[in-house]
Amino acid sequence: VELNEDGKISYVREIPEPIFKPGNLTLDLLKAVTAGAEEQILPPYETKTPTDANDIVKYLFNDVQGRSADLVMDFFDERIQYRDFNFEDMLVGKKEVKGFIEDFTFPGLTFRTQRFDDGILSTCFTWEVVVLDAPDTIKGISFYEIDPTTRKVTYVRDVPESGIKPPILGKLARLIRPGLGTFQGVPIGSRPNGM
Repeated sequence: VELNEDGKISYVREIPEPIFKPGNLTLDLLKAVTAGAEEQILPPYETKTPTDANDIVKYLFNDVQGRSADLVMDFFDERIQYRDFNFEDMLVGKKEVKGFIEDFTFPGLTFRTQRFDDGILSTCFTWEVVVLDAPDTIKGISFYEIDPTTRKVTYVRDVPESGIKPPILGKLARLIRPGLGTFQGVPIGSRPNGM
């Protein structure tokens, strides 16, 4: 949720946890689609040591992304817990997380950041995954939390939207009951025990 200068909501991204977790099928599909993509030449970057959660993720995704996973791992705690909702199981520890990052770093796949909050010990940001030059992207939101003493990332939660658009169950529900996709305001007091 993003507020404008008047304190009113100006932007919301909400992504439900996927019902179907494709796991490594996601990786296999992305690698098949991007097979033969040329290696991207990355621009030079300046080494930094950010200590606030929002500055760490900005640095990792805007400056370091696509480079050595070791650069990323410098910012992760040994006990890192990483939950990507494409997978059933949480990744625990630097070794598992590093392997995951290395797996998803290859030509033809770009994570583009969109909006960051200003969190100090934890932060959220929105992103999209661009596959080659396809016009459609997969949007997502991530939450990062850091240890207040070491300033290392201790927890990550990545929630990508479904790669099937619109999600199958939502599409079926709208076919059976078209009114499900229609939203309108309700008068205050019209719901039992509600406003």
